[in-house]
Amino acid sequence: MDAGPPPGLIAFESGSAVGWCQLTPRAALPALDRMWRLKPVDSAPVWSLTCLYVRKGHRRRGITLALIAEALRTAKRAGAPALEAYPFDAEVSPSASGTGYASTFARAGFKVITRRVPARPIMRHDLESIGP
Repeated sequence: MDAGPPPGLIAFESGSAVGWCQLTPRAALPALDRMWRLKPVDSAPVWSLTCLYVRKGHRRRGITLALIAEALRTAKRAGAPALEAYPFDAEVSPSASGTGYASTFARAGFKVITRRVPARPIMRHDLESIGP
């Protein structure tokens, strides 16, 4: 078995998995570097939250925000300087998203750091402001 952090977080409700997000150091995801719209913004050793999923019947109940909050704490505990996300901006172009929505990440304190494609911002949360 490989060493290192688990590749994500799972949200449970009454013993059943209801949500998941991929969370890992960006360096562990070389495919991101090959996509021009997601190329690194700088050389900071950020962590990435690349996928989000909440089961039908459990959506619009705060599970996504809870996963994002735990991802912030987990990345902070691992020593990451920031957490990056690559959500879809539904205000620019309505569509379903497996990467989350920019508005949700903005509510969690993420800021847009670049926008190479109008509907797909790269957002980042500085983890210095997160408690232990």
